[in-house]
Amino acid sequence: MATIIDGKAVSAKILENLSAEIKNLQEKPHLVVIQVGDNPASNIYVGLKKKKAEAIGIKSTVIKYDEDITEQELIKKIEDLNSDSNVHALLVQLPLPKHIKETNIIKSISPKKDVDGFTAQNTGDLLNGLIPCAYSCTPKGVLRLLKEYNIEISGKHAVVVGRSNIVGKPLAIMLLNNNATVTICHSKTQNLSQITREADILISAVGKKVIFKDMVKKDAVVIDVGIFKDENNKTTGDVDFENVKDIASYITPVPGGVGPMTIASLMENTVELYKLQSIK
Repeated sequence: MATIIDGKAVSAKILENLSAEIKNLQEKPHLVVIQVGDNPASNIYVGLKKKKAEAIGIKSTVIKYDEDITEQELIKKIEDLNSDSNVHALLVQLPLPKHIKETNIIKSISPKKDVDGFTAQNTGDLLNGLIPCAYSCTPKGVLRLLKEYNIEISGKHAVVVGRSNIVGKPLAIMLLNNNATVTICHSKTQNLSQITREADILISAVGKKVIFKDMVKKDAVVIDVGIFKDENNKTTGDVDFENVKDIASYITPVPGGVGPMTIASLMENTVELYKLQSIK
């Protein structure tokens, strides 16, 4: 029976430490979130980020635009915020409307304010083994969970299912930088179950049920990044938790596993970017 990795407890500890640290800073770190349109999921995520930020002493501003804002108008606003010394961390909530190219928007954010860690400079620094201004939040949260539970990464075979720029790719590089041997699987991977059965650390970030008991090696560490509503409107993840927990050594639940760590990492990145900009 697997040890359940408690992301809620670890994230609460991080937020408590950040709250104490913020009290000793000269000013409140300021996080600005830009939201375009009225996507219901985005409304929930943006509200949650604002609530968590304010609870620990971070100033939080949400700027909402109608869906018909032009790409040029949005980039102009980002450039204004880049040069505003009272703003320390900036993110644009994804997804964006189809007429706005996500890559152009991410490219326009200053790396020193890129709290999501998505810009080319920050991902490039990560790839080159350098320390970026900010690490991508979900991968950072996953690594923190592994370290909190003293799970050895060095020398282990880590299999990452999913190759998104937000989770899969940066997570694979972070595991590699921690001396894991890494395999990335995706929708075109052949013999997926054969590869996942070789994993000491199996991480899935797909957004649909893809990992079942016969795909997991005995005593593997299983990290479920996926989160979605099933046909019964129940929040679930990529992993068949009830059956996989019987053979894994460690496993994250959904909800309550990686999700809270993503928010905690975002808050930590906000404070770190504030400190980076405070260095004269």
